[in-house]
Amino acid sequence: MSEIRLFVTTTEKQAAAVLDVMSAIFEEDDYAIATMEIDEKRDVWEASVYMMTDEEESVRSRLAQALEVEFSHLPIEREVLPDVDWIAKSLEGLAPVRAGRFVIHGSHDRDKVKPGEIAIEIDAGQAFGTGHHGTTAGCLEMLASVARSRPVRNALDLGTGSGVLAIAAWKLLHVPVLATDIDPIATRVAADNARRNGVVTGLTFATAPGFHSTTFSDNGPFDLIIANILARPLMKMAPQVVANLAPGGSAILSGILAEQRWKVLAAYNGQNLKHARTLWRNGWVTIHLTR
Repeated sequence: MSEIRLFVTTTEKQAAAVLDVMSAIFEEDDYAIATMEIDEKRDVWEASVYMMTDEEESVRSRLAQALEVEFSHLPIEREVLPDVDWIAKSLEGLAPVRAGRFVIHGSHDRDKVKPGEIAIEIDAGQAFGTGHHGTTAGCLEMLASVARSRPVRNALDLGTGSGVLAIAAWKLLHVPVLATDIDPIATRVAADNARRNGVVTGLTFATAPGFHSTTFSDNGPFDLIIANILARPLMKMAPQVVANLAPGGSAILSGILAEQRWKVLAAYNGQNLKHARTLWRNGWVTIHLTR
């Protein structure tokens, strides 16, 4: 099945505004959205949303409706993307990323690991999370900080993606870690990555949509919950996250744009969690909350 890109062509300023509209209507659906400069001199930009072919009709309808008030003059264009593993292609040859004691690297950079660093080897694959994004790096740095200040007996990596945060938690803390994702491909890739990093016990991987699965009650409550997802799902799941957090526990939340942080904080303050610290990286924030 092909991937489709729906996009509008406009100025840089309007592309940013259109991106905000796309973010508001598609954030919970996890569609990829982006802006891209086409011609610097002429100030030509594109704002795009990506989906599979069978989702195109629904996405186009929702996008057209959202744009009709302020941007009805911008025609929605369509591009069929070639069948390429864009994640692997875009991450080929990326340099190692260091966050606190952690270094995330591909198999081609094993020799770049320095003494005393906690190395995690992740090659580009079908699941997101190689450490190059500000949210993943922020979570790694916050994880190291929390480990220094609070005892942790077990941990949950909610929305594990490539498994990098779960692997990092186990390597740093050496405690049981549950890693879950709604995508079965992600949980399979994460388990493969754990084995590649020599982690064969202590990590449990499960495909679990939301908190309905018994895997959470079987393994929790958790002293540490790491959730690198998106702001809206994080806000929606605030009661369930807190319900699965042990007394005195910590929550590390990311996938949050800087301007969204107040809404996320309000949702968790409403569940009686206290703000401990916020890290800023490239327009994204990582928040540490305590119970």
